[in-house]
Amino acid sequence: MPGENLSRDEARERARLLAVDGYEVALDLRSAVAEGAAARTFRSVTTIRFRSSQPGADTFADLIAPEVTRVTLNGRELDPAAVFDGARITLPDLAAENVLVVDAQCAYSRTGEGLHRFVDPEDGEVYLYTQYEPADARRVFANFEQPDLKAPFDFTVTTPEGWVVLSNGAEEGTGDGGVHRFARTKPISTYITAVVAGPYHYVSDTYRRTFADGTELEVPLGALCRKGLARHFDADDVFTVTKQGLDFFHDHFDYPYPFGKYDQAFVPEYNIGAMENPGCVTFREEFIFRGKVTQASYERRANVILHEMAHMWFGDLVTMEWWDDLWLKESFADFMGALSLVEATRFTGGWITFANGRKAWAYRADQLPSTHPITADIRDLEDAKLNFDGITYAKGASVLKQLVAYVGRDAFLDGARRYFKRHEYGNTTLADLLTALAETSGRDLAAWSRSWLQTAGVNALTPQVTYDAQDRITELAVLQEASPARPELRPHRVAVGLYRRETVFGKGGDGSLVRYARAELDVSGQRTVVAELTGAERPDLVLVNDEDLTYCKVRFDERSLATLRGHLGEIADPMARALCWSALWGLTRDGLMPARDYLDIVLRFAGRESDIGVLQTLHAQARTALHHYAAPDWRRLGAQQLAQGALHELRVAEPGSGHQLTWARFFATVASTEADLQLLGGLLDGTAKIDGLAVDQELRWAFLEPLASHGAVDAQRIDAELARDDTASGKRHHVRCLAARPAAEVKARAWADVVESDALSNALVEATISGFDQAGQRDLLAPYAPKYFDAIGRVWNERSIEIGMAVVRGLFPALQSSQETLDAADAWLIGHADAPPALRRLVSEARDDLARALRAQACDAKIGAKP
Repeated sequence: MPGENLSRDEARERARLLAVDGYEVALDLRSAVAEGAAARTFRSVTTIRFRSSQPGADTFADLIAPEVTRVTLNGRELDPAAVFDGARITLPDLAAENVLVVDAQCAYSRTGEGLHRFVDPEDGEVYLYTQYEPADARRVFANFEQPDLKAPFDFTVTTPEGWVVLSNGAEEGTGDGGVHRFARTKPISTYITAVVAGPYHYVSDTYRRTFADGTELEVPLGALCRKGLARHFDADDVFTVTKQGLDFFHDHFDYPYPFGKYDQAFVPEYNIGAMENPGCVTFREEFIFRGKVTQASYERRANVILHEMAHMWFGDLVTMEWWDDLWLKESFADFMGALSLVEATRFTGGWITFANGRKAWAYRADQLPSTHPITADIRDLEDAKLNFDGITYAKGASVLKQLVAYVGRDAFLDGARRYFKRHEYGNTTLADLLTALAETSGRDLAAWSRSWLQTAGVNALTPQVTYDAQDRITELAVLQEASPARPELRPHRVAVGLYRRETVFGKGGDGSLVRYARAELDVSGQRTVVAELTGAERPDLVLVNDEDLTYCKVRFDERSLATLRGHLGEIADPMARALCWSALWGLTRDGLMPARDYLDIVLRFAGRESDIGVLQTLHAQARTALHHYAAPDWRRLGAQQLAQGALHELRVAEPGSGHQLTWARFFATVASTEADLQLLGGLLDGTAKIDGLAVDQELRWAFLEPLASHGAVDAQRIDAELARDDTASGKRHHVRCLAARPAAEVKARAWADVVESDALSNALVEATISGFDQAGQRDLLAPYAPKYFDAIGRVWNERSIEIGMAVVRGLFPALQSSQETLDAADAWLIGHADAPPALRRLVSEARDDLARALRAQACDAKIGAKP
C-alpha cells in the first residue's frame, strides 16, 4: 500500500490544473486462459486527451502495474524507468492540450480489486470482472483516479473468441480474434467504469416506457452469471424488480435513465454487495440462491438491485466532488432503495427491515471512537475506503427519511429533480444539494445540516411520565441525552405511541398490545413535553419514535420495560415490535440490560415473530449476546438454553416454511451438546428427519460446520462433502469447515494461509478466517492474540487494502475477552502512533467493541451473582 495513496489536497490541485476530454482504453485479455505465470498479466493501452490550465506545469497520472513498456506525452517519448514509480507516472511540462499514451502490463487480481480473475473449479472456465471503488481503475488502465475528473470512455476489449464481454456502453461490434468495441460513454468517473468478460450465461429482456409527453424510452436489459450457476438463476425475478424500479425512478425523478442499456452481472468472489457501474452493475453471485432461502433473502436482493439503480442518478449522473461527500450518493441510494422497495415491489415490509437491521449497523458505527459526521473529513484514499460504513449508508438514509418528513415529500423530490438537471454529468458538494432543497421547500437547512450532517453521535430518547389518581397522564415528556464525547442535542421529528394490552376473548387471558393514542411532534433540547397526550389513560407501553421517524436510541420507562419483558410478542404492529426489539438490543449492547435477560426475551418471543428478516436479525444478535456479552461462567448454560429453544421452534414451525429454515440454521450455529450434534449428523446422513425440512446442499454445509468445529467429523468427511459439491461455493464451505476443526495444527495452518501467505483469493481468505474464529475454541485461539499484534503492521504494508482490512478485522482476538487483551490493544495503539491512520482506525474500532463486551459481561455477571 505505500505509494498508492492519494490525498485530497493532491486531488484538488490536479483538478484545478486539468480537464479531461476523453479516454480510449484497449485491453487484451487473451492471456486470461493461459496457465500459471502466463496468466498473471494483461496488456493495457490507454490514450488520455486532456487540457491544462497552466502550460508548463507538471502533474501525474495514476497506474498500479508490474510493468510499463512505453509512455508518450504529446508525441514525446518518456523513459518509463524515470517517470513510473509503480503507482504514478510523472507528466512534465504540460501543454495547453495534451495526449498521453501509456502501454503497460497490468496484473490480474485475486483480491477482488482491479480486474479479478476467477477459475471455476467445476469446469475450469475463466471469468473476469472489474471492481474499482474507490480507486482501483488504476490497476487496469492509466488514468486520473479521482471522482471529479469525469470524461467519456471508449473501451476496446480483446478476449478469447466466444466470450460474453460487457462494459458501460453498448457493444458496437465484434472484430476478428475476439475484439469487442463499445459505444462511447457519457462523462463518468473512473471508479464506475467496468468490464465483465468470460463464458457467462446471459439472459436478455427489454424495458419500455412511454412518458407523458409521448416520448418513448427503450432500455435493453441483461442479466448474467457463471455457467455453473445457470440452473439456479431466476433471471425473471431480477428483471421484474428491475422494471419496477425503473418505473418508480422515472415517476419520481423526471429524468430518463441516462446510460442506454442496463446489464446486471452476478460475479464470483466479490468483496461487496454490488457496484453501481452505469450500464453494467455488478453483484456478488451469492444473490443467486443455490438452495432454499427465505423471503428475506429475496427482499435483500431486491433492495440491493434498487439501491444500485438509484445510483444511476445519485452518484453516476451527479457525482460527489471528493469522498468527503460520499454520502451524497450512498445515503440517497440507501433511502431511495428502501422507498422504492416498499412502494414499487412486493416487499412492502421493507421499512421494518430497515428499522431493525440496517439501522443497527448505523447505531453500532456511530458509537465507535471512529464515528464521524455523515459529511466526513476524508484526507486520502485510505480514509475513503473505510468510510463505506454504517454512518455513510444507514445513518445517512435514516437522516434523509427524517428530512423528507421535515421538508415534505414533494419538496424533497422536487429538489432532487432540480439537482439532477442542474448538475447532470457533473460533480457536487453538500452545498449544491442543500441549495436545491432550500429552493423547493422554502426552509433554511443550514441549522438542520449542522446538527444532522456535520456532527457525529446518536441521541437517546426516553419517556418520562407522571399520572394522577385516576391513572391518567398528567405529563409525558421526552428526555434527550447525548454522550459526553458527542454532546450534540438534535431536533427530532418523532411520533410517540401509547400501547395497552387488550384481552382477546376466548383466548384464556392472552392479549394483544395495541396502540390507542399517538402524537407527532418536534423534540429538541433536553426535555420536550408531549402536550397532546395529557389526560390519556395510563399505557402499558410508551414507544418513543413510533413508526421510526427519526434516528435515535429508544429507551423505556420502567413500566414499559416490564411490559416488554412479559409481553413483547403481543405487540400487534410488526413495525412497533421491530422497534422494541431494536431498542432492547441497544440496551444490551450498552450494558444496561443483562445479556441473559435479552436472550430470555428472545427465547420467549422470537418464535412469535412474523417478520422473517427481523427473526434472522434476532438470531444474529442472540449469538453475539451469548458469545461476547454474557458472563463467561454462564455461556455454556446459555448455549444449551438457546439450542433447546431453537430446536423446539424448529419442530413446531410450519413444515417447509421460511421460519422453519431460519430456526434450523440458528439451531446449527448454537448446537453444542452431544445430542445436538447427533441430530445434525442424522439430518446430514438421512437417519433423522424433521417434517418439511429439505436438507439441500447449502443446508448440508450449514450443518457440517458445527460438526467440524466440535470435532465430530474429520477432514475425510469434509473432503467427501466437497466431492459431492465440487463447485466454487462448495470450495469456500470446504475451506471454512477445515479451518473450523479444533486442533492446534489446524489453526496454525489456517493462520499461515492467511497471514504468512498471499496464495489464497479474497473469498478463500474470508472463508478461512471465518472457520478459524470459533467461539467454542477460546483456549485454542489464545496463543494467536499476541501474534495478531505482531503481524498486523506487516500485513497492512505488504497486502492490498482489501485483504489488509479482512485480516485486521477478522483476526482481532475478540474472543479473548479479558483486560489483558484490552491492554494489549491499547499498548499497540500507543506504540504505533505513526501507523497508517486507516490501520489505527480498524484496531481502535475492534478495541472499542472488546471494551463494550467487557462492560456487558460485567452487567450480566451482576445478575448471576444475585442470590
